[in-house]
Amino acid sequence: MKTIETRISEIVDYECALKEMEGRVEAIIEGRPGPLLWFLEHPPLYTAGTSAVERDLLTDRFPVYKTGRGGQYTYHGPGQRVVYLVLPLKQFQETPDLRAYIAFLEGWIIAALEHFGIEGVIRKGRVGVWVPGEPDRKIAAIGVRVRKWVAYHGIALNVDPDLSHFEGIVPCGLRDFGVTSLREVLGRPVSMEEADAALQSTFGPTAEELLR
Repeated sequence: MKTIETRISEIVDYECALKEMEGRVEAIIEGRPGPLLWFLEHPPLYTAGTSAVERDLLTDRFPVYKTGRGGQYTYHGPGQRVVYLVLPLKQFQETPDLRAYIAFLEGWIIAALEHFGIEGVIRKGRVGVWVPGEPDRKIAAIGVRVRKWVAYHGIALNVDPDLSHFEGIVPCGLRDFGVTSLREVLGRPVSMEEADAALQSTFGPTAEELLR
């Protein structure tokens, strides 16, 4: 597995994080090394992906940021582990393949959930990772943007956020499904350190399998 800088931060302003990611993308495009795996949290906010529609924003309770990642409206806030990946796909895949990269992100989250005894599934037509049920509930979101085959943005795993904050949007444009968290599924508190340990231990093996 190629060397990737891993960084763990606490609460990071969204615009600062975006600026940092975009700067890292530019550096990689210019030929400077710098793949990044960045673990952080954001203050409460909503982001609008390139497919977001205004009717899915139900409140102006929190700031809304338009972003170039794929997808629709997503919530970020304390208790949610956001992991931004800035990866030059040409260095990690023999043939750059965005679908394979998305499959890697899904597989990585599912492998991390297995550490907690949680079944994570993917559903056709619904990006992200879900806990099966009646209805399914979304436990992790995925949003990616690519510039000159450098991928950035990443994943958001609900560890122990205030789930009521999701009520201000229609998450990912899907009205018939709920959201959940590690704490809700397990019925006990889960620390960010526990979540990070699961994500970090499964990142390498999952990447070796799918990013080749």
